Amino acid sequence: MGGSVGRRLKNIIRKTICSCGDSISGVQVMSPLGVRLYIQDRHVVLDNGIVQVTLSNPEGIVTGIRYNGVDNLLEVLNDENNRGYWDVVWNALDGSSKTGTFEVIKATKFEVVMETEEQVEVSFSRPWDPSLQGKLAPINIDKRFVLLRGCSGFYTYAVYEHVGSMEWPAFSLGETRIAFKLRKDKFHYMAVADNRRRPMPLPDDRLPGRGQPLAYPEAVLLVKPVEPELTGEVDDKYQYSCDNKDIKVHGWISTDPPVGFWNITASDEYRSGGPVKQNLTSHVGPTTLSVFLSAHYTGDDLVPKFGQGEPWKKVFGPVFVYVNSVMDGDDPLTMWDDAKRQMSIEDQSWPYSFPASEDFQSSDQRGNLSGRLLVSDRYVCSDYIPANGAYVGLAPPGDVGSWQRECKNYQFWSRADEMGYFSINNICTGTYNLYAWVPGFIGDYRNEVSITITSGCNIEMGDIVYEAPRDGPTLWEIGIPDRSAAEYYVPDPDPKYVNKLYINHPDKFRQYGLWDRYTELYPNEDLVYIVGTSDYTKDWLFAQVNRKKEDNTYQGTTWQIKFTLDNVNQGGIYKLRVALASASLAELQIRVNNPNSNRPLFTSGLIGRDNSIARHGIHGLYWVYNIDIQGGVLVKGDNTIYLTQPRCQSPFQGLMYDYIRLEAPLLQE
Repeated sequence: MGGSVGRRLKNIIRKTICSCGDSISGVQVMSPLGVRLYIQDRHVVLDNGIVQVTLSNPEGIVTGIRYNGVDNLLEVLNDENNRGYWDVVWNALDGSSKTGTFEVIKATKFEVVMETEEQVEVSFSRPWDPSLQGKLAPINIDKRFVLLRGCSGFYTYAVYEHVGSMEWPAFSLGETRIAFKLRKDKFHYMAVADNRRRPMPLPDDRLPGRGQPLAYPEAVLLVKPVEPELTGEVDDKYQYSCDNKDIKVHGWISTDPPVGFWNITASDEYRSGGPVKQNLTSHVGPTTLSVFLSAHYTGDDLVPKFGQGEPWKKVFGPVFVYVNSVMDGDDPLTMWDDAKRQMSIEDQSWPYSFPASEDFQSSDQRGNLSGRLLVSDRYVCSDYIPANGAYVGLAPPGDVGSWQRECKNYQFWSRADEMGYFSINNICTGTYNLYAWVPGFIGDYRNEVSITITSGCNIEMGDIVYEAPRDGPTLWEIGIPDRSAAEYYVPDPDPKYVNKLYINHPDKFRQYGLWDRYTELYPNEDLVYIVGTSDYTKDWLFAQVNRKKEDNTYQGTTWQIKFTLDNVNQGGIYKLRVALASASLAELQIRVNNPNSNRPLFTSGLIGRDNSIARHGIHGLYWVYNIDIQGGVLVKGDNTIYLTQPRCQSPFQGLMYDYIRLEAPLLQE
């Protein structure tokens, strides 16, 4: 780390980190006065002697966070309503609006839920009634804020409810989240993961004159940033997205005085779409987010639609806002290490025991489930195969794989050990299906029998078996079935559009503008992959995108897979299995040995709105297609499969492949 940015981060002169019942110094810091609540005319103040949180009354907007000698960690230049807030994006389903309505949740009623020296919990609620139709999202919203004694931070959660009455209109909920806008004069270093942390541009660097807008508003080329060493870099908030399973702790570091501001999520049970749904985290602002519902990387499939009078209630959170500092002379980055330790403490404390809402189920109200998942694939092994590293989860009843589009209720996931044993703990009461998928095997598992979780239950499933899709022996395969295109070739970015964080980084797919690299790599002819000769890590591009033409329009592309068959079962049926990791307003057409046939052997039709190509995601929603190829279509010797993506209105339309396999006809016993 060099230059003035690095010097800022080495200017450290502060004290110990304190946390909820723990600290890196090993000394628990407790306020001698306990937690205090001060109710003012226009504000409510929660104070435990370590951190002081100020909220607007009765709106429930976080207007101030005082800590470590800083009067306010939030952006004091912003209006009070634009500092720390819950928000929604919603849409009426009566056709009255084409675009979603953004609404910062402003409560109309303040209430003290609990007030002791050990804990203060306050409620800011916004009831809905028919007089508000078309003006506010038709949901009752109760925002809660909790401050505990000795805690270096505070918790927030909310209860949303759509009442089962015909007076309550149909609507869709495109997004809901918590946002915190931090002081731009102090917070300059951001951390999302151990290998995704860096000094960040200032928000001013994105303004005209300092920043040049690129293909979409979120991406800006820094042409004259305040810190000259950042010149020529691209800033885009989507470069810092994460899978739900990985969004545990992220945030910012200030150095004057040294303060860390962290968003810690102990559970992702209340997020939509399962463990690999992607969401935003922190980004230039400086901003930090907790996103609970969104259409990012999935499109409209992950936007819940509620019918008129459809009853629904859900608790989002609690999320922990953690603040810390360092001892004199310490490296400021130790605040990131401490935040990770605090995340582990929060994780072990889930489900929290302190929320006062009856809608948040405590540990003794929940249940547990365990078992062992095995895989059956006789062309891999004659015995059952332990589902090493399988993702195993409970989600509302539905079809195979439906969990990835489920967005109204709770999901509970774990990973199996190397022998396939899994344990899913602290499951909210209700009825679920058991779902799973196994890295290394194509497709999805669903247990046919629904499972009812009751308070205190411990359900033992025993051995369950996933029958992996298989018709015959593998003739050839491309890639690894893991729902990602990460194993394929990702080109270096255009030198003019680089984020230095992702140079020589495993996530090099997060660089801006990679969609246009295809045209440079394949200016005239499309990609050709030769089975037995080509290497998918070098010769199969991570995304099948459009080619840019000289007139700045785009044309669809056709990739070829060439392979040789020593013999052909003319009367048999060969099976082509294609798993897609992403589809963005795309179509997959498949032809065999005749690229010019008017009718393809298979077409997916128009699929996908996950926009993963533009948003630097290596996957979106998962699609599997199993295509029969009549033996008579193939020939002894050289054969070619043509994969065409014809939709070409923009550079961002295209496909990412997870895995492709050709199976021979079933062998006769």
